[in-house]
Amino acid sequence: MIFRPWYYFETGCAAYLFGCGGFGKCAVVDAHEHDVDAYAAFAASKDMRITHVIDSHVHADHRSGGPALARKVGAPYCLHHSADVAMPFEPLHDGQELELGNTRVRVLHTPGHTPESICLVVSDLRRGPDPWFVLTGDTLFVGAVGRPDLPGRARENAGELHDSIHRQLLGLPDDIEIFPGHFAGSACGAGMSGKPSSTLAFEKRWNPWLAKARAEFVEALAEVPPKPPGMEHILRANQGRAEPPA
Repeated sequence: MIFRPWYYFETGCAAYLFGCGGFGKCAVVDAHEHDVDAYAAFAASKDMRITHVIDSHVHADHRSGGPALARKVGAPYCLHHSADVAMPFEPLHDGQELELGNTRVRVLHTPGHTPESICLVVSDLRRGPDPWFVLTGDTLFVGAVGRPDLPGRARENAGELHDSIHRQLLGLPDDIEIFPGHFAGSACGAGMSGKPSSTLAFEKRWNPWLAKARAEFVEALAEVPPKPPGMEHILRANQGRAEPPA
């Protein structure tokens, strides 16, 4: 498998390209607007075709490059089917498997940070059937979890986030690697580590949020950092909606 992360240290964001070099097929997850050409160039340098462009959710802190990248390379732009956007996209469903040659991607619906949030469990069949890593988007970070307040209904969303983590993620193998959508410097959660990756076993041992009962988790998660600057404008852009008239 070919795996290439992009880390944006000024905003604490991450994007990922991964796939099967043998079959020349790859996906890009959580692309940023200003690096569309870089993702396409890297894939071409490895003789790979980008067959899926995926956003783990509708971002509120940066402009997505997903739709532009999908148009550039002729691939579908993918979101969970519940995403509320005003643009065409290929809907993804919980439990769905995407085929990238010997690389396989299983979609997990993990609402909480946003209603349409997903995580992606990735396997390399050349290594074996067991999952290798999971891209956790804004659901689970190193040392922290996603904030629940951006779409509103913060307490209800916090409960959904607790359920998503416990039902969908904590049952994965302990040795699975975790690559989240953010690390320290992002406004999409509080208490994030500056380390951009981890393992599930390490998070079970050291992430304080994973040991909290549901009621305690919801109460504690009510303490959230300020919303990202320009959030409403960014959300409208990523939803494909025009700005309201002044």
